[in-house]
Amino acid sequence: MNPSELARVAGAMVAKGRGILAADESSGTIKKRFDGVKLESTEEHRRTYREMLFTAQGAADSVSGVILYDETIRQKTRDGVPFPQYLAKQGMIPGIKVDLGAKPLAGFPGETITEGLDGLRERLIEYRALGARFAKWRAVIDIAEAIPTAFAVAANAHALARYAALCQENDIVPIVEPEVLMDGGHSIERCQQVTEEVLERVFAELFTHRVTLEGMVLKPNMVISGKKAANRARPEAVAEATVRVLKRHVPPAVPGIAFLSGGQSPAEATLHLSLMNQMGPALKAWGGAAANFGAGQKEFARRAKLNGLATIGRYAAEMESQAA
Repeated sequence: MNPSELARVAGAMVAKGRGILAADESSGTIKKRFDGVKLESTEEHRRTYREMLFTAQGAADSVSGVILYDETIRQKTRDGVPFPQYLAKQGMIPGIKVDLGAKPLAGFPGETITEGLDGLRERLIEYRALGARFAKWRAVIDIAEAIPTAFAVAANAHALARYAALCQENDIVPIVEPEVLMDGGHSIERCQQVTEEVLERVFAELFTHRVTLEGMVLKPNMVISGKKAANRARPEAVAEATVRVLKRHVPPAVPGIAFLSGGQSPAEATLHLSLMNQMGPALKAWGGAAANFGAGQKEFARRAKLNGLATIGRYAAEMESQAA
């Protein structure tokens, strides 16, 4: 493990004014998105969609790193340049999603555990050789009556820490993503309570597993009301609660935070200072048509630019129409 290199990469991933692009949709997830624009989910269509994003003019100005999927990290541009190599040359750090998804947690109805630890060391070695310099693992915590249980929180925190330790062993920066879902009708206060419990357990496990905090990036949910809540908290309350929780539970050694949008609309996520780029608008603008390739790139670059401004507090809602 090279702590100084891990810290360098982690710092570059959270550079001011830039965000991390999630291009790591599984084949099943991207099929659903393609279905929404009546486009068949073929390997070539998936490759072209990702190339549209990666080669958009000005992308590197707003994007510090790109999370790839197993299929995508092996694909190339139309000119035959491997995606990781292309991204690195443009100044965007290539990363890889390594978890195998959230599966039902046996004995705990309504709760999940993220799988993928078996064989992870060998997969990380291969991904590093393919160009990945960081990885992502997502733990999912749902809020409902009687859940989350302390065991589900502990099990997912333990898996996140094991993953993070394996990443650093192979000189790969781990993105630690404990997501408290915004599904349901819970209040922002309930979300804050659960998020605090989750972050406290996650960092306890990271410390126990001897993970170097300077060589990781945290990717948490925002503290926000459930989608079905009767009186959802205002954006100002979301920002205040989120900052309060992070100050309380994230050690200052962590170089930065890349927020996930967690089901929010692109404009809502940006307003809440999200670093997670939403690719839905770009996908709709492209729609699989070669003639719309540039339009898709323009929409992506627009969203990335607005998210970049949000990271330094210079975003305003009226920019949604001005940037069009």
